[in-house]
Amino acid sequence: MPQTPHVGGILTKCPSHFNWLLSMWRSSGYTLSLSWITGFLNLSLRRRRLLQELGDQKIPFLGPPDRGFQQLWDSSYSGLVLRRSCSLPAELHSRVQTALLTLRRKSCLLKDLVRVRDRDVFTAVSRALVGEPGHTYRYLDTRLFAIPWHSEDVEVKGQHCCDPDLRSACKALSELNTFFCTDVYQLKEGDRLTQCAKGEAETKQGEEGDTESKHSEDSNNSGGDSESRQSEEGDTESKHSEEWDIESKHSDEGCSSSKPEGEWETGFKHSSEEGESSQVKPSEVSVSAGLEQSEVKGSGWVVKGSIGPETEPVGLGPQEKPIAQLKHSLSDYHIQDKEEHASGQGCFQPSPPPVYTGPVKFNVTLLNYMDPATMSQLKEEPYYGMGKMAVGWHHDENLVSHSPVAVYSYTCYDDKGESSEGGSGEKACWRIGLKVAWDIHTPGLMLPLESGDCYYMRDELNSTHQHCVLAGDAARFSSTHRVAECSSGTLTYIQSRCREALSNLHTETETGSHRLLALLPTTLQNCEEIHNEVEFEWLRQYWFQGHRYARFCSWWTRPMEQLEKDWKLMETMTMLFLATVEEEGQAAEGRREMAETLLSALTDRHQQRQTWRDRCHSSLAQTLPPEEAPVDRPFWDVDDPNMPLPFDLADIINRVESLLWRM
Repeated sequence: MPQTPHVGGILTKCPSHFNWLLSMWRSSGYTLSLSWITGFLNLSLRRRRLLQELGDQKIPFLGPPDRGFQQLWDSSYSGLVLRRSCSLPAELHSRVQTALLTLRRKSCLLKDLVRVRDRDVFTAVSRALVGEPGHTYRYLDTRLFAIPWHSEDVEVKGQHCCDPDLRSACKALSELNTFFCTDVYQLKEGDRLTQCAKGEAETKQGEEGDTESKHSEDSNNSGGDSESRQSEEGDTESKHSEEWDIESKHSDEGCSSSKPEGEWETGFKHSSEEGESSQVKPSEVSVSAGLEQSEVKGSGWVVKGSIGPETEPVGLGPQEKPIAQLKHSLSDYHIQDKEEHASGQGCFQPSPPPVYTGPVKFNVTLLNYMDPATMSQLKEEPYYGMGKMAVGWHHDENLVSHSPVAVYSYTCYDDKGESSEGGSGEKACWRIGLKVAWDIHTPGLMLPLESGDCYYMRDELNSTHQHCVLAGDAARFSSTHRVAECSSGTLTYIQSRCREALSNLHTETETGSHRLLALLPTTLQNCEEIHNEVEFEWLRQYWFQGHRYARFCSWWTRPMEQLEKDWKLMETMTMLFLATVEEEGQAAEGRREMAETLLSALTDRHQQRQTWRDRCHSSLAQTLPPEEAPVDRPFWDVDDPNMPLPFDLADIINRVESLLWRM
């Protein structure tokens, strides 16, 4: 059954999109309840009233020099822990930083060609996945295949799948992973940040309205008045909306699987893409999109008592005071929505995901490389005025629920303190921004990162909060260690699925001929689902990324060859299934059910093959070098004697449809 539609964004501003949503769900066989539609419309009206009251105000945020920063951290961001660079062993720093530079030098960090709203786009961040042997990580219709750790305590079949330098690099990242696993919950008094930048506290001490100066500077840098700021951000958004959509929903510090959750930017992006950016102020959408999510996900509810004592924003200047004054009316709004959510009105409530328990064991690290000099027109952070963003607001996704995330940050300076692109003088540092998800009351938090600093997101922080990455002047690596939800994303898993499907195929020893053992519709349906899973979630995902994996690590080569052999046997099983359906001697009722099952599987397979073929031959794919260009595999010609069925299934689908018509 399809999930309940996303509440908010462009749908609340454009009636034609709301009508499209209704028609889409009617065609899918899902009936929208009256309570959902009523709640949807009421939410839109309440949001509009809020936007008019809020106007163009920025939401305040606090950094280390600001009064009340530590109090805000302790009360509303207690799940965030900073471990300073100086508190890590120097030898570990050296090995990890050498490893990151080695991976970049060997061209292991690459931009992904991902899928967003049925369009292919390149990520702005270069990535690689390192982790437990046979693990994968999926985001934006893209499955990354892990280069194995090569740790001493993990047996890696084919120890020589990488050259010595790459093996040494992966081993260093494994050592960092082991350190994080033992350290992430061992908070020490000296590891919490009290003053980030030397001398900043003394310089700022006694000043009032620090956040006001932040916002006034942001206003000046963005073009002065609100209209020029709105136009500037709207232009940037419309030019790069797809790219920023990727980075805000599935960013370097956390990439999602298939659906975004709770981004404040959702409404603004959709509006820009629909040509409505001139009608929607960024500050307005910062509130509306933040509130519009409140009925969708229970994990995103902001309950003040659950994150610490309620505190008024501190250090607010005159420009921020109107926001604080809105607190009473906004609280009424949130209370009403919380009650609706608790009663189950107006939302779809899926089964809760598995919750992480036991000792921490990070199974993968997603490596990222970002160089501001090569990232054109970085977007201004639109809601707080924190500065230029390399990665927009997001939750880290595809993780075991409530599992921690550990991040190592390395700013890549040369011996003179200059970035890879040259230049001189003092360099601006990278920072992370944090906010309570779907909450405009609590000020945001901005945390500077020195090279070698680490930070942990523990407990429910990743679920209840969002974070962004604010660009510095030099290039930056990050190694983001996580407990990825891999129940259907390991080599062991898909191999077991293959065995499950092939257990229904009997091969004669003497003749080599094949026959199906069971003809129950449920068994046949399961086999065809596994067939599609192997082809589209593994084989085509692997080959769509070209020869990148085999080029620097051969670990996946043999497993993928075996998966392709198993898949070819499943093609034979589909051929036998078709022959059974077309056999006249079958009972009419059972035959019809089998034909419908087969037709559904073949139609899905035919459509997906065409989509993947189009992606492999797209204009963007053609811009990649030969070793990275997508490979349309498996693919075969019509007269290929080694294949039991054709690649193009249109004729077979017509045959099955005609058969059903005659029944």
